[in-house]
Amino acid sequence: MMLGIIKRHFTHISRNCFVTLYKLLVRSHLEYANSVWYPKRKTDVDKLERVQKRATKLIPELSNKPYRE
Repeated sequence: MMLGIIKRHFTHISRNCFVTLYKLLVRSHLEYANSVWYPKRKTDVDKLERVQKRATKLIPELSNKPYRE
């Protein structure tokens, strides 16, 4: 949900600003969740990576690169 808020309200955003917003709004939610502290199941890890993958696609400089890079 927080990624959607960033995407809707910040259409042209620099990489540095996005990283700051990501750390404040998205990552704080992910770190608070118990499954993030110690993800035991593959599905938990996949969900976390899906959020991070979507986040990298919001940065224009990184949108055309593969997630692993």
